[in-house]
Amino acid sequence: MAHNRRTAIKNIIAGSAALAAAPALSSFKNKKDDTLKLKGNINHSVCAWTYSFISIEELCKVVKDIGFGAIDLVAPKDWPTLQKYGLYSSMCYIAGDVSLTNGFNTIEYHDNLVKSYLDVIPQMVKAGYKDVICFSGSRRGMDDETGLNNCVTGLKQILPLAEKNGITVHMELLNSKVDHHDYMCDHSKWGVELCKRLGSPNFKLLYDIYHMQIDEGDVIRTIRDNVAYFGHYHTGGVPGRHEIDETQELYYPAVMQAIVATGYKGYVAQEFIPAAQDKIASLRKAIEICDV
Repeated sequence: MAHNRRTAIKNIIAGSAALAAAPALSSFKNKKDDTLKLKGNINHSVCAWTYSFISIEELCKVVKDIGFGAIDLVAPKDWPTLQKYGLYSSMCYIAGDVSLTNGFNTIEYHDNLVKSYLDVIPQMVKAGYKDVICFSGSRRGMDDETGLNNCVTGLKQILPLAEKNGITVHMELLNSKVDHHDYMCDHSKWGVELCKRLGSPNFKLLYDIYHMQIDEGDVIRTIRDNVAYFGHYHTGGVPGRHEIDETQELYYPAVMQAIVATGYKGYVAQEFIPAAQDKIASLRKAIEICDV
């Protein structure tokens, strides 16, 4: 599986990280007074893969204890666990292999991709979920125009079913400078052009704040100018993709205030890789930072 997120986990959490999770969990559980009193302006979530050193069931318990209601980037096999805890899948995966490199910009991948999305949409409808992620894929020498045309060709095969069922397909913006070399959808301008060509209210961009700070910067202005095209947000500290606190260069309270000011009602998912010993406390702090 060409999934760089999962590859990154092995490098980040090797050694002491997994051991550190156990005391963090045991010290956090069942402290009802620690449940956050959230303001309700931001719908909070966390990307499952960044906490994969604990089980999805343990992550559900952590999320419930902190006091928010969703987990991001969850495949159908884990939806029943989320439902068991009354949690929402704020961004779904397809059921099969998820590839950031073999995406909609390459015609030869369309058959498998289209089938996967046409299969998962009815499952999402049954589960009550509304959002599913997709990727442009790598360039492999391809120019922007060819990539746009190929993405339109592939995505138009799934958008009618998405529109009929109230499902939104989100293509993620990823940086090609540090983490995902050769990824095509690496700037807002390219992604927005794709949105315009598709002309569907059920196709949006997943604006990853971490990734776009690296590749283009000017985060707040970009969010304000492209409110019609951004349907979901991810966080992460720059540089390093770790905690979103004062150890990195972005000031997340201002970014969140800008998102709220646009009238956005969707989810903001934490996608930092916790580096601190108490990784559960890091998640709690991130939710507090973003709860503007």
